[in-house]
Amino acid sequence: MTIKLTQDIVLFRGMILIPIFDSKWDISKSLNIALPIPEIFSGKKDQLYFVQDSNTGNTLAFLGLGDQANFSIVKTVFRRLAAKHRELFGMDLLLLAPKALLPYFYEAAVSGLLLGTYQLGHFKDGGNLKPHPLLQNTLYLAESDKSFLIQAQKGEKLALAQLEAMKMVDLPPNKATPAFLSQWASDCGMKFGIEVEVLGRKAAEKEGLAAFIAVGKGSDREPQFIIMKYRPKTKKGKPRHIGLVGKGVTFDTGGLNIKTAGMVHMKCDMGGAAAVLGAMQLIADLKFPHSVTAIIPCVENAIDSHAFLPSEVINSYSGKTIEIIDTDAEGRLILADGLSYLIDKFKPETILDFATLTGSSVSTFGYTCGALFTNNEPLSKTLQESGMEIGEKVWPLPLWDDYSPDIESDIADVKNYSGKPLAGAITAAKFLEFFTEKHESWAHMDIAGVAFGDSEFAKTKHATGFGVHLIAKFVENL
Repeated sequence: MTIKLTQDIVLFRGMILIPIFDSKWDISKSLNIALPIPEIFSGKKDQLYFVQDSNTGNTLAFLGLGDQANFSIVKTVFRRLAAKHRELFGMDLLLLAPKALLPYFYEAAVSGLLLGTYQLGHFKDGGNLKPHPLLQNTLYLAESDKSFLIQAQKGEKLALAQLEAMKMVDLPPNKATPAFLSQWASDCGMKFGIEVEVLGRKAAEKEGLAAFIAVGKGSDREPQFIIMKYRPKTKKGKPRHIGLVGKGVTFDTGGLNIKTAGMVHMKCDMGGAAAVLGAMQLIADLKFPHSVTAIIPCVENAIDSHAFLPSEVINSYSGKTIEIIDTDAEGRLILADGLSYLIDKFKPETILDFATLTGSSVSTFGYTCGALFTNNEPLSKTLQESGMEIGEKVWPLPLWDDYSPDIESDIADVKNYSGKPLAGAITAAKFLEFFTEKHESWAHMDIAGVAFGDSEFAKTKHATGFGVHLIAKFVENL
């Protein structure tokens, strides 16, 4: 899709996208057309009305944004338009903007339109599905100010990164393997100027990443410990150094504590890795002035004669020993080594980790928001505000020391699971905290309920791309 500015809106021919906010935006003077009568279209949220202009032949698409429009609402409205009315997009588009929403409108609308081109049928018709017709056409913005073009292009880059993350999660586990993710990271690094290093099994063993190695022992797919370093060429203001860690379990059988339900969806257990990988692409594409180092430990938790056992005691990069109570509490093991390695080798000022970690977080928040854990109140506030701004919500749960006894072990320094069917998300976060060396600016996001699920855009559960924008918005707001 090509994006351009234009002032020749009277001469435009194609489809005109006319979002109506608060039922008060009068476009009749600019286009010499009248709004539909309120009985047909009033601008209420989710209303959609099409009509053909008999004078010009243009297709007019009126989109209702309601009276409480925000970034998330605008994005969803335009995604719905592109996803559910594909047949109308075989022509150029002209996008008009409600003046009250200009600070973010074009970014949200363009990202929504491009997200609406996503197709789950990656392996239908020999993998040769016809691309969405929108991608072949030009989108004109009815503006003369180049700042709006920059805003729209930012929305395009956002969507492209989210689409990559969504595809990673939606691909089947025989395709989206640890090797696939490491190759994706290497290709991304080449394209966007990110330094990438990948540690395979032998290199990881040499580095002492014992907990990471233990999880992948039952699979013949080689684990991949991905290290990505984005360093800005130009530094504005006060550059910061942010560390990211993303859980990359490409498929989770549960190990010898095998899952008894829901295993068919466990290709999504690398949703945290996808969020971090997509965010790294976006951060580099937008050329943010801050340094970002990402660790993405990728493994498959499978079962064979080499699989790690319940009651084993394993080592970790930190030197701390771990008693294995449950092999299905594996994500926190690879995150523990990822956090320890990041802190030891790179010493970032702030650390964020993202993981589809516990069903407990889903029981608490459902599919509305992710669970946020941090003892740093300013960091918590910034993450909450960033999420609310873009519709990727996170909400805090406590990290009180009252929960520390649940991960105390008699035989090792710590155990990986409390063994209790309660406070699962909190005790998992306490386990991770044990490996942060009391870092003063660390936050853990459990995104099990928001990285993969049901929506109006597919018949089956699918990826959401959650976390990509949240990470980028957090870094942007520094």
